[in-house]
Amino acid sequence: MKRTLILIFAALILMIASFVWFVATWDAAAEDPISMTQPIHIGATT
Repeated sequence: MKRTLILIFAALILMIASFVWFVATWDAAAEDPISMTQPIHIGATT
């Protein structure tokens, strides 16, 4: 039982650490956007 809990906590720590590393090393300028969202223009037309 104790070994199972240790393995679960170790897996959680590994996942959290990898996520923190991913966020800390993210460079948005070097990545292409995933989607091409176009803004919706609502207003009076002239």
